[in-house]
Amino acid sequence: MGSLPNTAAEAQQLDLEDSSRNERVQWLINSPEPPSLWQELVGTVKGSLLTPGKKNSSSNATGKHAMSFLRGLFPILIWGRNYKASFFKHDLMAGLTLASLSIPQSIGYANLAKLDPQYGLYTSVVPPLIYALMGSSREIAIGPVAVVSMLLSSMIPGLVDPAIDPIGYTSLVFTVTFFAGTFQAIFGLFRLGFLVDFLSHAAVVGFMAGAAIVIGLQQLKGLFGLSHFTTKTDVVSVLTSVSKSVKHEWYPLNFVLGLSFLVFLLVARFIGKRNKKLFWFPAIAPLLSVILSTLIVYLTRADNHGVKIVKHLKGGLNPSSVHRLQFNGTHVAEAAKIGLISAIVALTEAIAVGRSFASINGYHLDGTKEMLAMGFMNLAGSLTSCYVATGSFSRTAVNFSAGCKTVVSNIVMAITVILALELFTRLLYYTPVAILASIIMSALPGLIDINEAYRIWKVDKLDFLACLGAFIGVLFKSVEIGLLVAVAISFAKVLLNSIRPAVEQLGRLPRTDIFCEVDQYPMAVKTPGLFTLRINSSLLCFANANFLRERILKLLTQDENGTEETAKDRVQVLILDMTNVMNIDTSGILALEELHTELVSLGMKLVMVNLRWQVIHKLKLSKLVEKIGADGIFLTVAEAVDACLASKLAINNL
Repeated sequence: MGSLPNTAAEAQQLDLEDSSRNERVQWLINSPEPPSLWQELVGTVKGSLLTPGKKNSSSNATGKHAMSFLRGLFPILIWGRNYKASFFKHDLMAGLTLASLSIPQSIGYANLAKLDPQYGLYTSVVPPLIYALMGSSREIAIGPVAVVSMLLSSMIPGLVDPAIDPIGYTSLVFTVTFFAGTFQAIFGLFRLGFLVDFLSHAAVVGFMAGAAIVIGLQQLKGLFGLSHFTTKTDVVSVLTSVSKSVKHEWYPLNFVLGLSFLVFLLVARFIGKRNKKLFWFPAIAPLLSVILSTLIVYLTRADNHGVKIVKHLKGGLNPSSVHRLQFNGTHVAEAAKIGLISAIVALTEAIAVGRSFASINGYHLDGTKEMLAMGFMNLAGSLTSCYVATGSFSRTAVNFSAGCKTVVSNIVMAITVILALELFTRLLYYTPVAILASIIMSALPGLIDINEAYRIWKVDKLDFLACLGAFIGVLFKSVEIGLLVAVAISFAKVLLNSIRPAVEQLGRLPRTDIFCEVDQYPMAVKTPGLFTLRINSSLLCFANANFLRERILKLLTQDENGTEETAKDRVQVLILDMTNVMNIDTSGILALEELHTELVSLGMKLVMVNLRWQVIHKLKLSKLVEKIGADGIFLTVAEAVDACLASKLAINNL
């Protein structure tokens, strides 16, 4: 008689569990409709421009929204209120140190981009000032960089030859910069950062290494003092051009002068790395090189003995270039394409640099705000005689080592460059071109990361293939081909994982309600009569729907030894864990309907677990939830297994 109360209590407990389980299932089935595509788009734009805050229904709500918009667009309005006078001492020293490195590098990078020297200095004025207002990184140093300069000089001369039409070439560079800024701003506004992510970390490592070698080889023109040089960038063409030109025209004084200061710059770099307290030495070494080499040439009149010099360098503030933008010419489409490539490369480098130093200092870098800041600064730059600017790793490292606290260091640097443009450009007349080449070459080792390439090889062979593809493509063909190969390999990797996703059988870990893959956890216990599978794909769509359906049926009709026997007789319920499936299209729905139909014909039941918001919404619209029934939908695998076992036990008791 004592067993009856226990049996009644157990029955009551089971009823309570069933009731609670059914309630949770109703929460899932009756979840509200997910936001529409238009609502998501509007929310994305609002999230890009507005800072989060409490809702306010008062009459001044409009003013608060306007202020929120301004704070979202100009982060300086947030951190500027907390700026301390003690910060300025650090930012001032960092900005002056940064300027000592930026001035000679900017002239060199303008030369690399096949522009007059002053355009490099212009690019170190307006973009840093705009970024200081809109950027979210505290350490990043804005200005021209080697990779983007090389990219422009390799792609634009195919449209306009700078030797024949320098004015047209410069105007096209400004147009490309305008398009680059436009694309970057659009990426930020609509949160399209995933487009930049197609240039994976491995691809960037390979691309940077290949670009560094190509840039270094191109500097042989300045180092040897050559006048005739190929416009191609691949290593074979460059080496062939050098070997042909050196026989007829080269001046030993150029080579001796350039090589001597290159050794000095590399030694300064080595000293700075060995002793962190001497960080300032490699930072001012390029400026010292320019000053000393200019004095040597001026005092010895080496320009009369074959040493090539910069000659005229136009001073003064950035002139307007609005009238030079070309939107009606024959090269607009090509300019837009080059602008898109430049935008992606520049964003990739800047965000990678910014996130590296943000991680060191323990704060979060807002990628959306970075894209907007980069976009608007390049748009403003295209209107003020600048070319594509971005964050420089070498200058950012100097800025960080110099103790910068905020982006005020960029403002100090820009003001210093303005003073140099106003007062000192005439003094650079006798600066040898070989020194500019040596300054660029000394900055290239930082772009080649052999240790990271080796790490990629050890961790992921497909990633290394993308790295190698980018490296070889840039080195032996062109920048464009290198990027295309890298993106194609990275995209193929994603596509391969998407169209052939894994389907794993699950088992319960002993003494828990946790279900894991039996291949990874051999101790996981399979449940007799139930076949539990997890779909490891975020999207169930036309590309993988049929593959998944066939894969599930194949697994279902095989026993543990992989032979088709009586597994279908033993299995009564197929439980699909849909936790990883974030969305589904009509092909995916059709595949589930066909799977359900085939299971019914085999006398089995289909149960689905943890259907995500978009998935359950679409399955309700397609009436598939009605076909499966509410008793075939669960929140967790454990609940589904327990319910199926209870149902099976009840049937057996009958």
